[in-house]
Amino acid sequence: MSVVPPASSTSYPGQPESLRIAYLSYRGKPHVGGQGVYTRHLTKALVDLGHSVEVLGGPPYPHLDDRVPLTKLPSLETFNDQFPMRKPRMFELKDRWDWIENTSFNLGNFPEPMAFSWRAWDNLRTRHTDFDLIHDNQTLGWGLLGLQKMLPILATIHHPITVDRRLEIEHARTLMEQIGKRRWYAFTRMQTQVAKRMDRVMTVSENSKIDIAADHQVEASKIHVVPVGVDPELFRPLPHVAKVPGRIITTASADVAMKGLVYLLEAAAKVRAERHVEIVIIGKMKEDSKTESTLRELGLEDAVQFVSGVSDERIVELYSEAELACVPSLYEGFSLPAIEAMSCETPLIATTGGALPEVTGTHNETCFQVPPGDSDALAAMINTALDAPELRARVGAAGRDRVVNHWSWRHTALKTIDQYRALLAETSGRY
Repeated sequence: MSVVPPASSTSYPGQPESLRIAYLSYRGKPHVGGQGVYTRHLTKALVDLGHSVEVLGGPPYPHLDDRVPLTKLPSLETFNDQFPMRKPRMFELKDRWDWIENTSFNLGNFPEPMAFSWRAWDNLRTRHTDFDLIHDNQTLGWGLLGLQKMLPILATIHHPITVDRRLEIEHARTLMEQIGKRRWYAFTRMQTQVAKRMDRVMTVSENSKIDIAADHQVEASKIHVVPVGVDPELFRPLPHVAKVPGRIITTASADVAMKGLVYLLEAAAKVRAERHVEIVIIGKMKEDSKTESTLRELGLEDAVQFVSGVSDERIVELYSEAELACVPSLYEGFSLPAIEAMSCETPLIATTGGALPEVTGTHNETCFQVPPGDSDALAAMINTALDAPELRARVGAAGRDRVVNHWSWRHTALKTIDQYRALLAETSGRY
């Protein structure tokens, strides 16, 4: 007979052993994007521990374990991979939430978090008694303030999107582009107002905790760190897969300035002057982006490949084919791609932006480190690592050991359940 492991390391008398969780995810991309990975694996691990989870999700919808029901909350999908920035037709506006989303979009804003939060409120207001609590995955929309009157809410903030906003504005190429970025990221003001009113906030690193307290004005005592995880049985070394000489793999959940792709491309061009190098990017390139123009200006079209929509198993193969993995980000709140690469024993070059040093460990031991936004330093490190196969092997093995010893989705789930129970204890008697 199988035994369900204890759901929490902390005892809270009077609480149900099995919790009923409504999990909100306004975007749950299945293949690219840390929030989609987080949603898929955390909810599975929570169910593995004996809890009940229902995901309320917006498009693109998450891929979930068969035991995790998904309630779809359709949006107007004004910002999607096939037709980004499309304008909805009048016949598509079926209810007040559609009208609110469309009006916000026409004003130049990114409307999805706000509109999704109201749709979630509308769905749960008549069935909130079906759940013990709500777990919000960085929606932070106005509707959460209404939901918090019905149920306690644990809000996950991976990192404050205000950081993305600053970096995008700093890297805008024209005044009009800068104005457009300011309007597009206007929703971060809403997220700040909502975040600081949440009873309990969970984040993924100490670095993110500091930034959330500063940017979203959340009391530090309300913010609790629970690192994300990886499945080391899935993300593992594949010794039978041959390495492709000079191949470097990176992941960009979005083609935005924060991911630092331009600096990796510039570094690759410098390295290419001396040796063969090729880049595989898990993600999609945005049309008319700085990445696209840099790729063309440097003449790297034949050396860079974008891959998207592939399975986890294929991603593991891609890691195994690469001689190096790279996270060139200017900032990361945690970085799932970093620990996935390390778990595959692919030696990692990562910047010191944001929480990356906290995640990747020690230079020349568990990873190779370079300053963010420095393509010269990145090129030099790529050359150094490619010239030292024994060092690469040692760093790759140590990187996997670090991941196996520190992070798994089961550990993440257990610590998350502790946060649920602490939240229920703090709000006992309110509902």
